[in-house]
Amino acid sequence: MRDRIDALKLLAGLAWQADRRRVLAGIALTLLGSALVPLFGLWMKLLADGASDGDRTKVVLAAAALGAGWLLGSGAGNLSWWTLGGLIERIGLLFNERLIELTTAPPGIEHLERSDYHDRIALVQDAESDIAAHAMYVGAGLTYPPQLAISAVLLASVSPLLLLLPVVAIPSFLLASAAERIDERSRERTAVDKRRADHVYELATSIEAAKEIRIAGLGRELVARHRRLSDDVRRERVRASLKSGALMSIGFALFALGYVGALALVAWRATHGDASVGDVLLALTVAGQLNEQIGANVWWLTRVSSVTEMLKNYRWLIDYAEAARRAARGRSAPPERLERGIDLEGVAFRYPGTETPVLRDVDLHLPAGSTVAIVGENGAGKTTLVKLLCRFYEPTSGRIRIDGVDLAEIDPERWRRHVSGAFQDFVRFELLARETVGVGELTRIEDEPTVGAALERASAGDVLATLPRGLATQLGTAYADGHELSGGQWQKLAVARGMMREAPLLLVLDEPTANLDAHTEHVLFERYAHGAQRVGAAAGAITVLVSHRFSTVRMADLILVIADGRIHERGSHAELLALGGLYHDLFHLQADAYRAE
Repeated sequence: MRDRIDALKLLAGLAWQADRRRVLAGIALTLLGSALVPLFGLWMKLLADGASDGDRTKVVLAAAALGAGWLLGSGAGNLSWWTLGGLIERIGLLFNERLIELTTAPPGIEHLERSDYHDRIALVQDAESDIAAHAMYVGAGLTYPPQLAISAVLLASVSPLLLLLPVVAIPSFLLASAAERIDERSRERTAVDKRRADHVYELATSIEAAKEIRIAGLGRELVARHRRLSDDVRRERVRASLKSGALMSIGFALFALGYVGALALVAWRATHGDASVGDVLLALTVAGQLNEQIGANVWWLTRVSSVTEMLKNYRWLIDYAEAARRAARGRSAPPERLERGIDLEGVAFRYPGTETPVLRDVDLHLPAGSTVAIVGENGAGKTTLVKLLCRFYEPTSGRIRIDGVDLAEIDPERWRRHVSGAFQDFVRFELLARETVGVGELTRIEDEPTVGAALERASAGDVLATLPRGLATQLGTAYADGHELSGGQWQKLAVARGMMREAPLLLVLDEPTANLDAHTEHVLFERYAHGAQRVGAAAGAITVLVSHRFSTVRMADLILVIADGRIHERGSHAELLALGGLYHDLFHLQADAYRAE
């Protein structure tokens, strides 16, 4: 019961926040219309009794009341559904906004790499339209108690025994709740397969995968996999629907027996002179309405049970976001300038749900104002180290200090205002070109000179020259006036986005030029190195460069070689070559490969 109350509070809150005026108007109109419906039976009783007694006044008044009640009731009902119906789209939009907030609220990104989190998100997204509709129906549920109360009074006026009729509806309520639980368990069991089927569909319809799908001839395989997964989901849900449908049918059958018995009782009393023709008509009308009201109540309570289960996943997302915010306990502000630098002390990290550490026992000092390059083979832990510096994750053990202050004590959002980055897995923001770059510093997204300067720092001026409307060009072919870019051009804009902040404390370049050739990358990093010296002198900024090309990283002040999750070697390019270790071997291996080309 408490879960249902919490669910109703959440739904009512969504509806109220979406449009409180529509909510109030819709509830008032619905209450008015629903209160008039049971009175139709009373007017019909008076009409029948008046006709039987030859009382013209009673007939006229009853007929007038019937007509006025029908007009007023149907008008109020139509207006209420129009008013509340307009809420669905607004609630749906608000609900999607809440999901975006909940997904982006955790300071880190751990949740986005957890399968259980994606299952919850998929279940909530799958139920989004239902949740929006049910938020509207919360107001409709307020109409059922007064309807039932008026109907009960009218039935009791014919015979107190008729008050037993609503009691017969109790099994319907219980069976309907059990049926909804069966359906919800089915949705939970099929969540993973449903998400896999959706992924196959997204692959088949995305431009990013189109080339490989056609080269490999995967079209029929994708169709087959989608069909297989969808069939599994459908079979499971059909089985659940059959079970739940059987329970619902039993409940309605029990109520139907009670309904027939009530009508038989009134008819028997009428044949013995204990009830008038009007009483029979009243009982017939109100009992029929009660049948509809009980059905509506069963449907409403079923929907409440359904949405209660749906909203458990929504509540789980809310609780997760709140717990993540509490866990990021930092309240301190980062320094405006780095004086000493960043220290890692005994840092280890393993990804959630795994047992093998990606990093272990990392002790490291990154001097203020330095350019640091990180190299190593794939899977060595280079990107993981970057993620920890950006505070996308918390270390499993150990700590990171910023000028001596534990990074865990610094507010994550305030820390990230002093961090800039460009990554290999960059985002293609299909916005205006100015916005695609400008989102790197939202406060200056409309500042074209600042955007232009970021493009220059990223050596992306050549991309701007190809845009038909300059910075006002819409990017992406998904739009009629959109302009498509090459992979390298998209990557240059991503780097420019990372250059929007002119004086960050930490600039991360995690293989940001992977789509560019070696010569172009080298030229770009020479420019980045000069920029890093400027920013380092101004704010003590540290530039961290991750690259697999050793010819590029040689310009760094400090080179870190990561192997097996540890800092295997550290030093300048010359020092590491003289050491004759792993860096020496990898550098010459790559140099020999380039010479062979």
